[in-house]
Amino acid sequence: MLPAQDVLRGEVKIELEPIYGGFVEDNYPLETEEIYRRALEMAALFFSAQIYGWAFHYDIGERARGIDEEFTLTPLGQIHWGDPRLRVTHADIHEFIFSAWMDYRPSDHQRQRIGMWRMGNVRTAQAIGYGPYGNPLENPDDIITWLSIRQAALEDAARAAIRAMLQGSERNRPKEASGFISLQNFPIFWVDGARWAANARFRVDVTEIIPFAAY
Repeated sequence: MLPAQDVLRGEVKIELEPIYGGFVEDNYPLETEEIYRRALEMAALFFSAQIYGWAFHYDIGERARGIDEEFTLTPLGQIHWGDPRLRVTHADIHEFIFSAWMDYRPSDHQRQRIGMWRMGNVRTAQAIGYGPYGNPLENPDDIITWLSIRQAALEDAARAAIRAMLQGSERNRPKEASGFISLQNFPIFWVDGARWAANARFRVDVTEIIPFAAY
C-alpha cells in the first residue's frame, strides 16, 4: 500500500439536472455512465492541474494607459479520464447532486513533479474566479460544454490569485509577469448570480516581472 502522501485525493460534484438558465443539454437527465464519465473528466482536469500545472503569462493592464489585461495559461501536462491510476473511491447522491471522492496514484515521475511545486520560490495564493453561466447566447460562436464552464472559472481564479500575490509583494504595480502555477486542492464551485464561481488555492512560482519603467 502506498503512503498517504503518494495518493492524491479530491471531491467532485456533478449536477444531475441542468442549472444553466436558458442552456439545457439534450442528454438530461444524465445516465449513470454519463455521470461517472463527467466525474472522471473533472477529476482528471484537477489532478492534471495539481501535478503538472500551467505556464502563465499575465499582462496586467492599466485603464489609465489604455493597456488591456491579458492572461494566458499553457498546460504543462495532462491526465486523461481513462487513466487506470484514476478511480472513484466513494460516491453519493443528495438533492440532485452526485458527489464522488476520487483518488489518483501518481507515478514516480509524477511524484517528482509534485515535489517541485514545494521547492524554491513557490508560494501559495487563494482566490475566487468567475466563468460564464452557460447560456450559448452569450457567446454564440463558442462551443460551451459543462467542463469548459468550470475550467473558465478555475482559470480566472488562477488569474485573480496571481494578481493578488503581485499586489502584496510588489511596491509598484508591474506591467507583466510570467511563471508557473499549479492547483493545490480541488476547487469549490457554485452559482453566483448569472455566472459560475470557483474558489481555489494555488502554488505559484513567478519567474519574471516586468515593471512599467521598462517601457
